[in-house]
Amino acid sequence: MTSGLWELVLKGIWTTVQLLVFSALLGAAVAFVAGVARTHRLWIVRFLAGLYTEVFRGTSALVMIFWVFFVLPIAFGWQLVPMWAGTLALGLTYGAYGSEIVRGALKAVDPAQQEGGIALSFTPWQRMRLILLPQAVPEMIPPFSNLLIELLKGTALVSVMGMGDLAFSGNLVRLALQESAEIYSYLLVIYFVIAFLLTRVMRGLEKKLKAGVGKEPQRGVSVKDELTRPQTTGVGGSIGGAS
Repeated sequence: MTSGLWELVLKGIWTTVQLLVFSALLGAAVAFVAGVARTHRLWIVRFLAGLYTEVFRGTSALVMIFWVFFVLPIAFGWQLVPMWAGTLALGLTYGAYGSEIVRGALKAVDPAQQEGGIALSFTPWQRMRLILLPQAVPEMIPPFSNLLIELLKGTALVSVMGMGDLAFSGNLVRLALQESAEIYSYLLVIYFVIAFLLTRVMRGLEKKLKAGVGKEPQRGVSVKDELTRPQTTGVGGSIGGAS
C-alpha cells in the first residue's frame, strides 16, 4: 500500500480507539448506575433499571445506531455527529449488558458482610462504598474485560453511518487496491492486537484491585500444617498442653 492509504488506515485506527474509549466510559457509568439501581430497596427504582436493561439488551446494536443517527433528528430534532451517535448507541447497548455484571457481582458478596455494616449503623451508601463495592469490583473485571472486547468489535458497526473507523477505512483501501484477502487480513490482525492489549491492561487492573483482598498463604506451609499447628491460649501455654 502507498503511504496515503496507510495514513487512511491509521486515521481509522485512531477513530476506532476514540469511539471505544468514549463508549466504554459511557457504558461503564450506565452499567454501574443501572446495576446498583437493580439492587435498590424501592421497587420502582428496580423496575426502571430492569426496564432499561431489558430494552437495550433485547434490541440490535446496529438498529440502535440507525435509530439514533437517522430517527432521533426527525423525532426530536437532535442531530448528532457520527462519533457521538455511535458513542450513545454503543454505550447504552453495552451498558445494559454491563449492568447485569454489576448486579451479579453485588449479589455475590456474602450477605453477612452487609449485615455487619447494618450492625455498625452504616447508611446504605456507606455499605455500598465501604463494604460491597471493594469486594465486588475485582470480581467484575474478567466479565467486563470480555464485554470490552465485544465493544471493540461492535465499533465496526458505525461504518454504516459513513464514519471513518477502521472497518470503513479498510473497505476504502480494499476498493482502491481491489485486494480483499490482503486488506481484510490486515484488519483482522489490527483488531486482534488492540484486543490483546486491552486484555493485558484489564488483567493488570484485576491484579491491582485484588491486591490486599484476602491474605496469601505463607510459602512452604501447607494447609494441613496450618491446621495441625499447635495453638496458644493467649496466656503462654498451648491448648491441651500439660502444665
